[in-house]
Order: sequence, then structure tokens, then C-alpha cells
Amino acid sequence: MTGTGQELRPGRARLARALRDSGVIPAAWSPAFEAIDRAWFLPTVMWPFDMATATSVTCDRDTDPDTWFAYADANVPVTTQWDDGRHTGPAPGRVPTSSASMPSVVMAMLDDLDIHPGHRVLEVGTGTGWNAALLTHRLGPDHVTTVEVDPTVAATAENTLRAHGLHPTVITGDGLLGHPPAAPYDRIIATAGLRRVPYAWVEQTVPGGVIVAPWGTRLTNADHVVRLVVADDGKSASGRFTTPVEFMKIRSQRPERLDQAAYLPDGFPGDATTTVTTLTSHDVGFEDPIRHPFMTAAGVLVGDCVLLSDRRAGAVSVWLYALSDRSWAAGVFHDATPRTTVYQSGSRRLWDEIESAHRWWTHTGSPTCDRFGLTIDPQGEHAWLDVPTNRLDA
Repeated sequence: MTGTGQELRPGRARLARALRDSGVIPAAWSPAFEAIDRAWFLPTVMWPFDMATATSVTCDRDTDPDTWFAYADANVPVTTQWDDGRHTGPAPGRVPTSSASMPSVVMAMLDDLDIHPGHRVLEVGTGTGWNAALLTHRLGPDHVTTVEVDPTVAATAENTLRAHGLHPTVITGDGLLGHPPAAPYDRIIATAGLRRVPYAWVEQTVPGGVIVAPWGTRLTNADHVVRLVVADDGKSASGRFTTPVEFMKIRSQRPERLDQAAYLPDGFPGDATTTVTTLTSHDVGFEDPIRHPFMTAAGVLVGDCVLLSDRRAGAVSVWLYALSDRSWAAGVFHDATPRTTVYQSGSRRLWDEIESAHRWWTHTGSPTCDRFGLTIDPQGEHAWLDVPTNRLDA
């Protein structure tokens, strides 16, 4: 059997070299990456994301160790739990609920964290334990606390950490509350997507401390890593978006299941009115809402709304659902057609809101995500463009 030892796994060496050459692994993190093997923290049966087919595939270390280790050493995310642990069998489940993130994303977020010897770190979302292991190797066990809401996931991670001589404090609980007994922290890092950053994290971070988390709006599943710095008075935290990503959402902030029948009790198109738009699917980013720069602005400006889209046979079907009432909008955007009929119903004219947001985005220079930022204070969270005083909710 090949590939079971670090010295026999050329894929692991290639990954480290590629990440170093691309600048993803800073020099300060290289020893930890070399010493802490991601494979230690992956289960015997796992479901890596195959980039070529855009699907999760089943890998069993006992029956196909070469493929298992090839994925363990690849720059891909790996699902390690489905359906909050209710899933059984080797096939992928319905909803991925715990994972090991892409190594490049893990290292980029740790670089954003900017840790130094002596720092105390709180990690929210232990998951497999690999991230906590990297932090512990760098800072020592007395300086790392990690919180996981799922008792089984927490216990598995803790057992793996202990088996490899790593002893951070592992807490089972709601990470949105932080962990006051070990506060204050110099750094807080979240490894699950957020739709609202809790003020408790600001309160538990020292002035000048840093909070790094994947944050997004309810419009799409997209996130952006946001790097917040706590103000000198300790009462707020503010910072810019860095990297577009997509994380599993923290459990209490997962998207709501939508009942289309509640929006269209009489079927489509119901009482909808129609309008014609010249915006294309490409203009707005329906085909790639994770990376299209307009979607950052749309998510902030078109609040309490969910976008669902699906590409088939040269066309993208789009639905917008309001979460504040039963308003909706829909249209089918054909690649070869410059004009699209859009249906709208309800007190909110959701497509009109998208059009308005797109005009604003265009008139402000089509800003990319790194021009946006977020401020957390006792009144809530506020998105802004370029500077914190240019609030988008003002």
C-alpha cells in the first residue's frame, strides 16, 4: 500500500510547494503546515469535492488508500459529515454539515489573523481539528481555545488532537457566544459562514485585536472573508472584505427553507406584473454569484431576500424571494436574447431593487469586494464602501 506515510506522499510535498510558491503559506506558517498533517484529521470514509465534476465523491481509505491520500493532499474541500450526523452509508448525504476546508483558504485566513507569540486565540468551529492543530503548533496549547457546537464532531477532533500530542482547550457549545471564561482574546477566527457577526466576539477581543470570519448576506450562499480590527475603546470592530469564499453556514444562521406555494398559492404567474430588462445574466452575476463583484453590492443593498438560479440549455432561470413578506420575482435569461421578461409580485418590487442596486454599482465604478467593509458595534452591523463612514444603510 502506497501513500500512507508523509515521506511516501509526493502529493503532500507538491501541495506545500505550490502554496508556498503562490505566497499562500507565509514563512511563519510553513513549519506548522509541514508538521501538522491534514490527513490525520480526516475520517476513513470522506467526501472530497471533485473540481472537474463539481460533485462530492466518496473516498474510503481502507479500500482505495491511494485515491484517499491523493485527495487528502489536494487543495480541495472535504466534507466529513452530512445532515448533522444523521447520514449513514458511503454515498454523499443531502446537506454537508462539517468539513475540512481547502488548504489554501485555511492558510489565507490564518495569514489574515496575523498572530504572534503570546497571542490568545479563540477558534469558532473546531470541525476536524486541523485548524486548531495548526494554531496550537504555532502558539502552544495554553493559548488556543476552540469551540464546536456538535458534540460528536468536538469529541472526534479532541481525540485526534490528543493522539498527536496537541492539547488546545476544546469546548462543546455555541461559538456565537464566544467563550467568556478564557477571554479576552487577541484573535478570534471563525471557520463557518456567518450572516451576522455576534457583538459578543467584539466584547471578548482586546482593543486592537483581530476577528477573521467568512461573512455574507442572505441573498446567496456566497461569503467574503472579513478582517475586523477592534477599536481602541473596545466598543466596535471594523475592517474590509478580503477573499470571496463559500463556507458551510453556522447552524443557527443557515438559510431558511422556502415554500414556493406560499409565494404563489395560485401557481405561476399568479397576480404578477411584467417588466422587460436589458440586463443579462452575465451583467448581474447569476451564473457565478460567489465571485461576481456585483453580487457583493446586491447582497448588501437588496436586504431580506434570497436568490435562487439554475442554468440549463443556454439559459439561466432566476427566482428572487423576499423574506420580509411574500414578494417574489422571476425570469429566464437566455444567452442569445438581450431582453428578458421579468415577473414581479408583492409589495416589494424585487427586480426593480436589483436594477437599482446595479445602477448604483455601475455609477460608483463597479467596485470589487475589497472596497467593501463591515463595522460591528452595539447597534448591529453596518456594511460600507471604501471608508467606514460611507455606510450603505445610511
